[in-house]
Amino acid sequence: MNPRPAEPRGRAGRPSVVVLDYGFGNVRSAVRALERVGARVELTADHTAALGADGLVVPGVGAFAACMAGIRAVRGDQVVERRLAGGRPVLGICVGMQVMFDSGVEHGVQTDGLGQWRGVVEKLDAPVVPHMGWSTLEAPAGTRLLAGVEDERFYFVHSYAAQSFTQGHDDAADPRFVPPRVTWSHHGSAEHGARFVAAVEDGPLAATQFHPEKSGDAGATLLENWVRSL
Repeated sequence: MNPRPAEPRGRAGRPSVVVLDYGFGNVRSAVRALERVGARVELTADHTAALGADGLVVPGVGAFAACMAGIRAVRGDQVVERRLAGGRPVLGICVGMQVMFDSGVEHGVQTDGLGQWRGVVEKLDAPVVPHMGWSTLEAPAGTRLLAGVEDERFYFVHSYAAQSFTQGHDDAADPRFVPPRVTWSHHGSAEHGARFVAAVEDGPLAATQFHPEKSGDAGATLLENWVRSL
């Protein structure tokens, strides 16, 4: 029996959020965290539900290639593309953020991502990996996702990340273009460590390399900021 399509909220209702269930990610903790900040959440791979919800969350842990295979198996790539083309919000978490880039390289093997942002996800250039634990962020001016928690610590568990960000637009040629807001973090010492993309806000597409659902009150505030924007 197919899951019921997610129902968009009414004027006074709670926003509906689908957490994409494609076999990867600590989805239950994400579901609970989103429910706690006021969303009506459905965990499903149903195509219609994922397209119709007010917000879509793409979680992910583990290998880039395996996550991409899982996403494509449930047509998640098509869902993300169609939602963003229509200006419908999408939030990627951890590897769910990484797959938004052009590609990922693991053990010498390159795998195509969803191509929403230019760049390659590679192993952190730091003496010790994985990066596991709490780290501060370098949040950009005007951030909405991190409003109120710009100076807080967030929980990371990863060995790979995008270590550069290319906007991929000629904003000088198009004054209507609003550049993405990119948040950075750092793993390792000042002399021997990696600076990497920790979050991006790009119109309807937002993503975090850290786990907001495991980041205590700061993570709850971030998720609440996103849910309120739906």
